[in-house]
Amino acid sequence: MKSILLACTTALTLLACTHTAGSDVSAESAAGLNVNEEQRIITGAEQTEVYFPYLRGKRVAVLANQTAVIDSIHLVDTLLASGISVKTIFAPEHGFRGNLSAGVEFEDDSLGAGSINIVSLYGSKRTPSKEDLANIDVVVFDIQDVGCRFYTYINVLRNVMYACAKHEVELLILDRPNPNGYLVDGPVLDMSLKSGIGQFPIPIAHGLTMAEFAQMINGQYWLKDSLQCRLKIIAMENYDHDMEYVLPVPPSPNLNTQQSIMLYPSTCLFEGTFLNHGRGTLFPFTVIGSPALKEQFDFSFVPKSIPGMSEAPLHMNEVCYGLDLRDYDVEQLRRSKRLNIQWIIDMYHAYPSKEDFFDSKLSRQMGNIDLLAGTREFRKQIEAGNTVEEIQASWEPELSAFKKTREAYLLYP
Repeated sequence: MKSILLACTTALTLLACTHTAGSDVSAESAAGLNVNEEQRIITGAEQTEVYFPYLRGKRVAVLANQTAVIDSIHLVDTLLASGISVKTIFAPEHGFRGNLSAGVEFEDDSLGAGSINIVSLYGSKRTPSKEDLANIDVVVFDIQDVGCRFYTYINVLRNVMYACAKHEVELLILDRPNPNGYLVDGPVLDMSLKSGIGQFPIPIAHGLTMAEFAQMINGQYWLKDSLQCRLKIIAMENYDHDMEYVLPVPPSPNLNTQQSIMLYPSTCLFEGTFLNHGRGTLFPFTVIGSPALKEQFDFSFVPKSIPGMSEAPLHMNEVCYGLDLRDYDVEQLRRSKRLNIQWIIDMYHAYPSKEDFFDSKLSRQMGNIDLLAGTREFRKQIEAGNTVEEIQASWEPELSAFKKTREAYLLYP
């Protein structure tokens, strides 16, 4: 069956489609292992024999995007082909097709002629309404996450959990690996800095899968009015948090390579600086630079407007000089189990105009450094010349307390 979803319409998605399941990324390499069928990671979505019988005869809504695939076929296609009644689709940031830039709001749509309504959860509303769920028995959640506090799919998970709890609808989660599942690090969010890129008292990298995070939302009573959502989880087989996992489908327009996904927990902090971190290129989050660093660095790149990725990137059409991390050995991150904050420290010290470096109004990017880091201290520490070790030490005891709390919600080793 030809997928109703995986049509490539922009330069980004044309690039992304070369990495989708069914191309050169095998099931074994996607799990990061040369293993046989019995040992490879089996996602929740793949276990159709478990949840298809449960869904038959029910009125189903699906919260998904382009990552909800079984092999190369979209989950919605698979459900419809099996005769399951899909009444509604809910779409998160970047849209159901995953082709909208970060922060771009969108409204309701439909899937083909006479078809299923696609309800936007990143437009005039962020939470399904009573009317949206009026004729729904179960919502199926299948979205690939990357394990970071400022990646908004955990926000939409919380929102749909609240709606399901309030209106007494079950949520079925088809779990997928966290490619940064090995990493639990960063300052725990100071809740006075709560924003669209920081909703929970968790560190930058939380090390949980979506199903585990849903259990934490329930267990920590993070839903409004202390409600708890009725969850049904289809857990993965053969997965543990330390496994390397190459995503078969890019989870969003600017996380279009495995390198960008692995660097993202560290390099997204540059959203709070006056440096371009690859937006406006085909390799976002893997290059960092500014026109002001011409004397300090030889490597250069020029951000351009790329529809569906970055229409107006910082320093657009200017030559930016800085770091090229496209060939950085991410195994160093996996071995250290720490964020790399040395990069942002080094770039601050190299930058000639220190007062501009963290100016969020000047940067015109997604948010200021306090919101991204989740603390007002991070910026002050870098400006004061603190070392990596000193800054990491300041994340305690909250980080260790989170790790301890996290243990209660783990589904995998």
